[in-house]
Amino acid sequence: MNKRKVVIAAALAGLCVGTLGVAYAEPHKEAKGETEKCYGVAKAGQNDCGSANGSHSCAGQAKVDNDPNEWKAVPKGTCVKAGGKLEKSK
Repeated sequence: MNKRKVVIAAALAGLCVGTLGVAYAEPHKEAKGETEKCYGVAKAGQNDCGSANGSHSCAGQAKVDNDPNEWKAVPKGTCVKAGGKLEKSK
């Protein structure tokens, strides 16, 4: 029975920590200011959403670095300086 209580306590603690992490992450996200989609700068597994060519529909599924079909949100005005493009490849 004690082992069960420990497991439940650990699960609740993990849940609380995860909830706090989300609560603190969102205000920080807003503090960044305006962002823009920047194609061709995402590292493998670090894209922010689905690919432009439809090869996948979720964040974190980029297979290679700097794929021109993958995008990452960057602070407005920094995309081209980072070597990316503001429009998807045709």
